[in-house]
Amino acid sequence: MVELFSNLALGFQVALSPINLLLCLIGALVGTLVGVLPGVGTVATVAMLLPITFGLPPVGALIMLAGIYYGAQYGGSTTSILINIPGEATSVVTTLDGFQMAKQGRAGPALAIAAIGSFFAGCVATVLIAMLGAPLTQLAQKFGPAEYFSLMVLGLIFAVVLAKGSLLKAIAMIVMGLLLSMVGSDVITGASRMAFDIPELADGLGFATVAMGVFGFAEIIRNLDAGADIDRELVQQKITGLMPTKQDLIESAPAILRGTMLGSILGILPGGGAVIASFAAYTFEKKIARDPSRFGRGAIEGVAAPESANNAAAQTSFIPLLTLGIPPNAVMALMVGAMTLHGIVPGPQVMQKQPELVWGMIASMWIGNLMLLVINLPLVGIWVRLLRVPYRLMFPAIVIFCAIGIYSINNSPLDVVLAGAFGLLGYWLIKHDFEPAPLLLGMVLGPLMEENLRRALLISRGDASVFFTRPLSAGLMAAAALLLVLAVLPSLRKKRREVFGESEN
Repeated sequence: MVELFSNLALGFQVALSPINLLLCLIGALVGTLVGVLPGVGTVATVAMLLPITFGLPPVGALIMLAGIYYGAQYGGSTTSILINIPGEATSVVTTLDGFQMAKQGRAGPALAIAAIGSFFAGCVATVLIAMLGAPLTQLAQKFGPAEYFSLMVLGLIFAVVLAKGSLLKAIAMIVMGLLLSMVGSDVITGASRMAFDIPELADGLGFATVAMGVFGFAEIIRNLDAGADIDRELVQQKITGLMPTKQDLIESAPAILRGTMLGSILGILPGGGAVIASFAAYTFEKKIARDPSRFGRGAIEGVAAPESANNAAAQTSFIPLLTLGIPPNAVMALMVGAMTLHGIVPGPQVMQKQPELVWGMIASMWIGNLMLLVINLPLVGIWVRLLRVPYRLMFPAIVIFCAIGIYSINNSPLDVVLAGAFGLLGYWLIKHDFEPAPLLLGMVLGPLMEENLRRALLISRGDASVFFTRPLSAGLMAAAALLLVLAVLPSLRKKRREVFGESEN
């Protein structure tokens, strides 16, 4: 316990430096803006801002990117409540009751409860990160190449099970991601493979290039195709009485607690934790409610639970990233990309070798959550005005910004062309119900998986049974196999369809 407090003291010392405070505020503001503007996703934004982090100190860069991620969870609720348009996938379920409350003239209490629930969940999740960080790191030190490979297999299986839609399509996306990660040079021999004698591909496909194409450009094409301009009359909603009543607080407090607990657990699991958490929390509240018919008609618990759950999950997803170096979702995969760009190898060694980086980032989450609570409510009027900017003006600016960002990484025009090609591929995937997030996860974990697989086989002199004879590795492989079997069972497949079917309404 003493060690925990001394680590947190070090973290606050780092996070409270003027430059880190400024970067935390920028991250929180940009994140909120991203959450508010429909069609500009967190993954696309973090991918766009990766090049900017080159010139920043590593701690500051990660604090800013983390702020964008959890800030977007706050922002997404604003449009869900005001105009029935979720800014983020994690806020889809908030529209069900939030917008009904707005129509009843209670947008103020709905926004306030969403902000309070998010703040409380964020604080609890940050405490969990601080408490679980050190023990998990000690466990991770017992891991050899075989255990790491098995853990990554389990992570990818989780991503398959929790992915939306068809299991086969999710597996196909992961395999495609693994194949893309192999382009370039062999990790051990350095021999060229799948580069087709193109000099720019000798070092492999740029992670930011693929992410920006598959998420950024593809999302823009999809929104333009859908003609995603917002109904002007909805935006004129009047926001009355910002503060929730005492009754509102009494009704929403248990929902906030339950949502925080559910989100904290689901955030640690690989594969869209925050999205799953918000749906699970809403479904749970509806199941245990005395009068389930209130839900969908303006029940305040229908706002409090999912908003708390998605914020808790967004922050606990940092636990596997910081302790094991395994990204549980697409945004965390981008965080790995950012760490790699700064020469940091994510995993158990980071906590020992660079404690100021990890604890500074953890402490910044408390500060960031406080900033978000203070800045969110007064800015509601500004966000509503921003929503009136037509998409036809907004998107060209985003495309230019993306192109400049990609070009600035390697000063390579080919990277911009590749991002455009991946944008078309991403759009095709979205149109045919393929979820692109597992592809990104496969691409990030590919080199690590290959390296650990080959190291394990070298140590065991080619004996593949090493993955099943070492207790930890065997346990992880058994868990992965069990998950895959469960996912194929008809009852669970029906359950997955129900969850995601509700999400698409």
